[in-house]
Parts: sequence; structure tokens; C-alpha cells
Amino acid sequence: MHTDVVEDLATLRERIHGWKRSDLRVGFVPTMGNLHAGHASLVELAHAHCDRVVASSFVNPTQFGAGEDFARYPRTPQADIELLGASGCDLLWRPSVDSMYPHGIDAAVQLHVPALTDVLEGAHRPGHFDGVASVVARLFNQVQPDVAVFGRKDYQQLAVIRRLVRDLSFPVDIVSGETIREADGLAMSSRNQYLSAQERSRAADIHRVLLRMRDAAIGGQPHSRIEADANEALAAVGFEVDYAVLRTPELQTPPTGLAGPRVALVAARLGRTRLIDNLEFLIPD
Repeated sequence: MHTDVVEDLATLRERIHGWKRSDLRVGFVPTMGNLHAGHASLVELAHAHCDRVVASSFVNPTQFGAGEDFARYPRTPQADIELLGASGCDLLWRPSVDSMYPHGIDAAVQLHVPALTDVLEGAHRPGHFDGVASVVARLFNQVQPDVAVFGRKDYQQLAVIRRLVRDLSFPVDIVSGETIREADGLAMSSRNQYLSAQERSRAADIHRVLLRMRDAAIGGQPHSRIEADANEALAAVGFEVDYAVLRTPELQTPPTGLAGPRVALVAARLGRTRLIDNLEFLIPD
């Protein structure tokens, strides 16, 4: 399938308004490019809910902090177009920084989602989720989708976007896609390519630690012990751990001993590469 590439807002809106005049339901998959099979699965999921699918490719400077990898973030535009075409994407929206921030980055309107953005990723990457919320709001206004699809690997990002949509009354249904993993359990990510061969062989230990955290929680171990053991296990194989925690779906510290849905979340560095992953599970009655 051929994917059309659009780089100006007037053309984007003309195409989308034409679809909507024909009563076609529009799905949207926002990305930063450098696409892989995980992104392809999100496009396919969007097609299950919609008649037409738009993806975006925009490396958003406002969600990168000082010393982070904005400049070296991989850009693979031609490979992205080919993957999107093979996945059934109808249109790729590829805005410029100037069109996204017409008054400049420093003068851009920013959005802040309180509470959810001050913990975990937000605590370790100050301002990151302000950049995410602001660019997603812009993209929603530009594309005006009926449905938007996000992966669950970025669990906190998904929670922030759900809150944003509810609080600002965006007429967009949010659908979440499963984390797609390599054969050894490593969550697919554009940042995996930064890993050296030796680091790549250890990276899947994150998933193994998440599985152990799940099993220990279901087995009734205290959360403090589970988190301490997870931090120790990751540090022992060379990770610099930002956090390895158990939370409720709302990212609150769960009460020990009570049943209900849980999520284990890890963020850790191997060398210069920061990896995140999570695992959702249920503690039965």
C-alpha cells in the first residue's frame, strides 16, 4: 500500500476533511519516526477501529531535556514510509519545527498535567511531559482524529494523555496497544540501537526483573522488599537504575496485601542508553 506524505497543514486538513465528509472514521498514530514493528502494530490496531489511518513523524524538541539525545535521535524517513505503507497507513503527516511552533520554541504555549507528571519519569526528566502534552494537543488539533493509538510501553505517557483528553474534552477516543517485544523479551524501542553488542545481551534483564516483580507481588511479598530486590538485581548486571517500582494503574503506591490491578515499572541506563519498560498484572482476590 502507498502512504502519502504531507508536510503542510492546509493539505493535511483538506485530506482529512474530505474523508470526514464521506463519513470515514479517522485514526491517528503519533510517532517520532525511526519506526519498528511496534509502531506497525499500532497502525494495524488503528485500522481495526477506523477507515483511514494517519501517522505523524515529528521529533519533538520540547520533550527532550538538557543532555538528552535530541540531536542524535535517529531519523530514518524513507524506511519509515516503507514500513507505514506495508502496515496500511494512508497518510504520513510530517510537520516542520516551524509549523509546529510558529512563534518559536521559547515562546510556545505549554501544557502541564499536574500530579501524573511529577513522579517517576517526570521526576527524572523535568519538563518532559509538558513537552509531550503540548505536542500531542497540537497534533490532535491538526489531525482532528476520531481515535488515537498509543503503545503501553510508555505507560506513564499514556496515563498523561488520557488525563489530557478528559480534562480538555478532546473528542478523541484513546486506544492502547500491547508492548511488542524481541524474542528475548526486550521491549522494542528506537533507543535499542544505541546499545553495544554487550549491552544488548544484558538489556532483556529488565523484562526478567519485571516478571520476578510480578510473581513476588502475586505471592504476597511486601512492596518495599520487591522494589529493593529489583533495584539490586538490575544494578548487579550493570544497570544504573532510576526506578523499579510497583504502582496502581493511576501510578499511586498500592496498599500491601490488597487485590487489584498493578503495574511494575522500570527505568534504567546501560551505558549512555536509557531504557523503560513495564508489566501490567492482577493480584487476585
